[in-house]
Amino acid sequence: MKTISICFVCLGNICRSPTAEGVMRHQVDEAKLTERITVDSAGTGDWHIGSAPDERAQHAAAQRGYDLSGLRGRQIAVPDFERFDLLIAMDDANVAALRRICPPAQHDKIRLLMEFVPQADARWAGEREVSDPYFGGAAGFEQVLDQCEAACRGLIAALHPQLVY
Repeated sequence: MKTISICFVCLGNICRSPTAEGVMRHQVDEAKLTERITVDSAGTGDWHIGSAPDERAQHAAAQRGYDLSGLRGRQIAVPDFERFDLLIAMDDANVAALRRICPPAQHDKIRLLMEFVPQADARWAGEREVSDPYFGGAAGFEQVLDQCEAACRGLIAALHPQLVY
């Protein structure tokens, strides 16, 4: 049985990437694909290793039924490029950081999350990056959730043909 492993990546692994992980886990569960798709997250920086997601991210996620409380920050490492089928970055700066440490043969595993937003979702047309909410208010965390929900739906749809027996 084909399985696909995904790691969402942002700078510190306390806001955007754990939010994407929580949203994706929920959508994978709803789609009854937990045996087929595994999900994790990491940061390109080392500031928050072992830390829980930002309280504001946890609160916003909980309001929509996502539980991020069990997640802990970790830093991406070279073995992750072998371990995961896709490393999905939140922005161009993290794509660049991933490319700097990624073995050249695995550069095709690196993608931007917003690439997966369905074209029919005009709200995010032209958006390349998941906005960083860290220095803003609650509205930024809501926007991250909106972006992650749309992109993760598109990601599951994009992966579905690969999951066929």
